[in-house]
Amino acid sequence: MKSYDSNAYRIFYGLNLLFVIGVAIVCVLPLIHLMAVSLSEKGAANANLVGLWPVGFNLSAYKEAIANEKFYDAFLVTLRRLLLGTTVNMALTFLMAYPLSKEERAFPYRNVYVWLIVFTMLFSGGLIPGYMLVSQLHLIDSIWALVLPSAVQTFHVILLLNFFRQLPRQLEEACYIDGGGHFVTLFRVYLPLSMPAVATLILFSMVMHWNDWFSGLIYMNKVDLYPLQTYLQVLLDQTKKAVTIDDARHAAEASRRSLYSAQIFMAMLPILLVYPFLQKHFTKGIVMGSIKE
Repeated sequence: MKSYDSNAYRIFYGLNLLFVIGVAIVCVLPLIHLMAVSLSEKGAANANLVGLWPVGFNLSAYKEAIANEKFYDAFLVTLRRLLLGTTVNMALTFLMAYPLSKEERAFPYRNVYVWLIVFTMLFSGGLIPGYMLVSQLHLIDSIWALVLPSAVQTFHVILLLNFFRQLPRQLEEACYIDGGGHFVTLFRVYLPLSMPAVATLILFSMVMHWNDWFSGLIYMNKVDLYPLQTYLQVLLDQTKKAVTIDDARHAAEASRRSLYSAQIFMAMLPILLVYPFLQKHFTKGIVMGSIKE
């Protein structure tokens, strides 16, 4: 029997705690710096004089960001993608994980389908075939171009089917005896008992859609259709060019660093607010869904 009062355990616990605190500090400091830059005067931000505390505190960057129509257009595109993409992800994940969680006698060739799904985690068609497919389906400059290429997440399917396999089969059999079919079993038995895994997958899907900027850059030809992260990425690229090019107009763009910092911080805020509400289900969903019987 292991003792949790031994000196070795206390040393391990202390070192582990210091390591976690160090990782947390490394993650939080850039956010604090970004917020400080967004709350500082433009001159101080442009001269890199801002550390972890604002220099010349003012809210002009946030006032200008709120009045920026392009920022709100990009935010609405991302919001539509988030709601539509998360719904599609979860619907397809449930409809795939449920039959794949059955035994071989109930679902013949189940293992073949599982290995085909796992194969897609290791190999893919690549960027060019993916773009050609989206283009031939006439999805360019459409919200579906941001949703359908990532509609099925293989890792999510495997996580959920392993979670389903942990549930007692007696509940499923009782539902069948009462006259319920597969859809009744899925939505009235499996879904209510899988809330930790569901919350975890919803968080994964939301973070994926919210942070993805590359898809918008590839599949959207119009700036007005850019999602928020793509819009911010373009702004950052313009800022970097402004530092290296000797031009008055570009130099003026570089002095808007506080505005860009404010927009980036505002873009991070929604997902940071959602995360704590799903955090209590996160660890349980990951652990239970990753265990294979």
